[in-house]
Amino acid sequence: MTIDTADLKRMFDTIAEAIEADKDRLCRLDGVIGDADHGIAMALGFNAVRDALASLDLAATEPTALLNTAAKSFLNAVGASSGPLYATAFMRGGAAIKGKATLADADFIALFQAMAQGIKDRGKAEPGEKTMVDAWQPAAEAAAAASVAGRTLAQCLEAALAAAERGAEATKDMIAAKGRSSRLGERSLGHIDPGAASAVTVIGAMRKGLASDL
Repeated sequence: MTIDTADLKRMFDTIAEAIEADKDRLCRLDGVIGDADHGIAMALGFNAVRDALASLDLAATEPTALLNTAAKSFLNAVGASSGPLYATAFMRGGAAIKGKATLADADFIALFQAMAQGIKDRGKAEPGEKTMVDAWQPAAEAAAAASVAGRTLAQCLEAALAAAERGAEATKDMIAAKGRSSRLGERSLGHIDPGAASAVTVIGAMRKGLASDL
């Protein structure tokens, strides 16, 4: 099976639905160690992406162009830190598959890894600093390892989701080193990072949105 532009649009639609449904929980998580607006920002971003992609002529749009549209619309909608992070993720993902009209399993894994690396680079964050990188990096590593082991894309994304869930849960035991929550010092202990929590939601929705193709 291959993934085309219409499949990627459906994936983004599914992410928007999932984030909207999770918005209040993400805001509550952010309320403990941040500004209580992370869920709102993420919903604004992915709703903007959904609306922008709805106007594209999918038959005439390659996956890279769709991802670049997603990046621009997310960044325009979200001024908070998650805006540049996810915009970079989508642009890096698009660059990783440049020139391809449809994506094989290995292409999507490359896209997924590029997204995670883009978030890490843009945020200048490392694992263990209580950020979304603590979910995205292990997810990308798990997806790549599963792919090398010959697993299907569905199995690769299942592995990615499980790794992201473990990574997000592990942020409870970390002291925030980046962003507003870093001002709390040890008071940030015991709480899941909202960016890592939303990463789990995004990755789960990516898997669900592509399920019919996998």
